[in-house]
Amino acid sequence: MPTTDKKQNIIIRIADVEPFALSIPADDEALYLESEKLVNTLWNKWMKRFKDIDSSEVVMAKVAFQFARLYTMAYRDNKATHEFIANFEKQLDEIVIKV
Repeated sequence: MPTTDKKQNIIIRIADVEPFALSIPADDEALYLESEKLVNTLWNKWMKRFKDIDSSEVVMAKVAFQFARLYTMAYRDNKATHEFIANFEKQLDEIVIKV
């Protein structure tokens, strides 16, 4: 989570797509660069794996889908954790009130 409002310009290079500029919170640079690295690592790995089967665009679609799937799983797990904690807090409140 950014602690300042200071912006920073960075260049993102993904796969064989033309690099693009982003203006990001300065405190988030490491997050953006790690995200760029993760996408490129998976894209490079799958380009080698599917080199005779799929085009670069199809491989990138597979990469995008993989990250969307992982995001959806994390979102679902985070929601379940939030619901568990809320239920736990409610039960704890009921126990404390009875004491």
